[in-house]
Amino acid sequence: MVASAAVVVAASLVVERSGPVIGALVATLPISAGPAFAFLALDHSPEFLARSTLASLAVNAGTAPFILLYASLAQRFGLLVSLGAALLVWSGLAAALSVLAPGIGTAAALNALSYGGAYLLSHPYRRAARPVRAPARWWDLPARAATVMGLAATVVLAGRWLGPQAAGIAALLPVVLTSLVLVLHPRIGGPATAAVLANSIPGMVGFTTALAILHLTVVPLGSAAALLLALAICIGWNAGLLAMTLRSARRTRAGRSSSAR
Repeated sequence: MVASAAVVVAASLVVERSGPVIGALVATLPISAGPAFAFLALDHSPEFLARSTLASLAVNAGTAPFILLYASLAQRFGLLVSLGAALLVWSGLAAALSVLAPGIGTAAALNALSYGGAYLLSHPYRRAARPVRAPARWWDLPARAATVMGLAATVVLAGRWLGPQAAGIAALLPVVLTSLVLVLHPRIGGPATAAVLANSIPGMVGFTTALAILHLTVVPLGSAAALLLALAICIGWNAGLLAMTLRSARRTRAGRSSSAR
């Protein structure tokens, strides 16, 4: 629990100081789901983890509508309405998808449709904010740490008491994105916070891919090797997105310099 909290708090500090694009890439690393799956691997067999990750993959399709709805509502409404509505929709979709319990092919297709549509529809919100520069308040870090520690405990207990499907759903709670909204929305406003979440959609594609690979490889490779492979996919994907972002920024600056001359 303490290790998970330390990772998430450190990542959230980077998000607040690096702007919406780079901050979103940090936020979409598996900084809450990763430790949750590691705890499940310590307690259970690879077969249990495979069933959990399949449930997680299905529920993961609901995170794109969560991001899109919050980004849209945050342009006009306050924190309670914007985040409350987004969490309500996520909860409804998670419940429906857990009942349907789709197989790996259907779950992958649902994620492709969900994130592809959300990426297209979120375009107006991705460039609508200034970089994040927010002063800290004394209770921010303890609140974030407590939230993540609570998630870690919930996932472990769900795995022991309720089985792999419940553990997989608990591991995919949007804790990091929700905590960022709770911290940033009151301090920098809805549109700026929406830009962070809207820019997280490309990074979530890498996380989704890693989740599918983890499900497919955990039994043949073993839990440790499969988890490391999934982590490498997440880091490599986001590193590629970062390189593309920096290259695009350099081209933009070069074009402006040429125009000025």
